[in-house]
Amino acid sequence: MSAIFLKRFIKHPFQVASIVPSSKALVRKVAAKMDFSGPRVIAEFGPGEGCHTREIVRRMHAGSRLFLFELDPELAQHLRRQFGADQRVTVLNVDAAELPAELALRGVAHCDYVVSGIPFSILESRKKRQLLEQTYESLAPHPRSAFIIYQVTNELVNHCRHFARAESEYCLQNIPPMFVTKFYRVAQKPVNGHAHPHANGHTHPAATRR
Repeated sequence: MSAIFLKRFIKHPFQVASIVPSSKALVRKVAAKMDFSGPRVIAEFGPGEGCHTREIVRRMHAGSRLFLFELDPELAQHLRRQFGADQRVTVLNVDAAELPAELALRGVAHCDYVVSGIPFSILESRKKRQLLEQTYESLAPHPRSAFIIYQVTNELVNHCRHFARAESEYCLQNIPPMFVTKFYRVAQKPVNGHAHPHANGHTHPAATRR
């Protein structure tokens, strides 16, 4: 277990949200939701001590950019020590709600992926709604772009009806077990003249485990 992770959990239990970092199985499952075959713009909310970040950095294209939004100043500094030599990575000690502003400051129009491990279930309703709307608007309007979350509960599905569709699976190989859900920004393109069976904002396969 990472000493800094445990220390920050004890000091800020609701902000850090878990007493242990994600398992290797969960990290691989989350990373597998992204296409790293070309340059991508990725934002990560609440990277903590960097277990998911390390896997993303290991897989991502040389032309990619990764923005880490870490509210805890000590964890943000820990991330800077880890990834400071990688010019693709930017560590931001600001609220995730600043995503649109931070992208604009750097001349970046949209993200291809937003990955989040922050505990949405404990956020105040207005804050939750605002962050989800900003995330949606920050994603590029193409079929690949998506918001990817790992959470103890799957209640966020009910708050993401503005996303075109969602897919969810359960990862038991983690403490605690987690739902990994991928919310697509737009529907997939029709295949042979037929739209994807879940390509609308009303049918969410995230309600069913795969």
